[in-house]
Amino acid sequence: MTIRLETPKDYRAVETLTREAFWNVYRPGCTEHFVINQYRKNPAFIPELSFVMEENGRIIGHVMYSKAELLLDDGSRFPSWTFGPISIHPEYQGRGYGLRLLNYSLSKAREMGVGFLCMEGNINFYRHAGFDLASRYHIHYYAEPKDDDVPYFLAQELIPGYLGGIEATYQPPEGYFAAENNPEAFAEYEAGFPQKEKAFMEGQLPQFCQSCGMMLSSCDDCGKNKDGSVCFDYCKYCYKEGEFLQDCTMDEMIEHCAQFLDAFNQGNGTNLSREEYIGQMKQFFPHLRRWRKKS
Repeated sequence: MTIRLETPKDYRAVETLTREAFWNVYRPGCTEHFVINQYRKNPAFIPELSFVMEENGRIIGHVMYSKAELLLDDGSRFPSWTFGPISIHPEYQGRGYGLRLLNYSLSKAREMGVGFLCMEGNINFYRHAGFDLASRYHIHYYAEPKDDDVPYFLAQELIPGYLGGIEATYQPPEGYFAAENNPEAFAEYEAGFPQKEKAFMEGQLPQFCQSCGMMLSSCDDCGKNKDGSVCFDYCKYCYKEGEFLQDCTMDEMIEHCAQFLDAFNQGNGTNLSREEYIGQMKQFFPHLRRWRKKS
């Protein structure tokens, strides 16, 4: 087993590997391979920390790193970093390869002066590489309530004392939303790969309608594309036959959703007032795909 820097001749193999590694893991299908494809021309991409792992000349693993930022309460920004996707071919998963690749890359990142990493992942795996809940560092995730211990939002201080006691909020770099921001480009890119079936699977991250925020847990919750196929991005109440059912603004959608406050409180064990519920939606909705460029 060897680990080396990625080269241009590795690009397609790395993207194919990433697609295989992430398919139906965190969501139905995946977009991580497109993120890598687009990120290599992003100024935040760090080519010196893009590594491949080989076994008998075959690429079986890959990891990439990116510059990021933390937003302080006063509006100023503090330099940070993130990494991922990190991919291990399914045939090699569960054999320690991912941890070896990650630890190798972390040591190289530390040598380059990377001080603090935020990322989204499974704490049961990443704690073995020194990660903890980001909330323990007083770093909050942009799409979750500020006081929550978000179980999938993780962090590590590679240089002790780097944060200096700050409190801040993290949002993934814009480059990680390549598929959301360019759905037509992603669809064209994805068409160049062999077809694979998308599916809801146990252990995936919560999936939300990218219009109204409704939880999506099965194909029955989802809308339909123009060709009759399942649309995994929007619910059946917002999307049908490839079109939105409501011609509205984001604020109008929030007002529409506010009428379901009682059901929300009952389902989540909360007791939010209407004003509190609307306030949460006004923070959450600008990050949904339908509203990202309109907010």
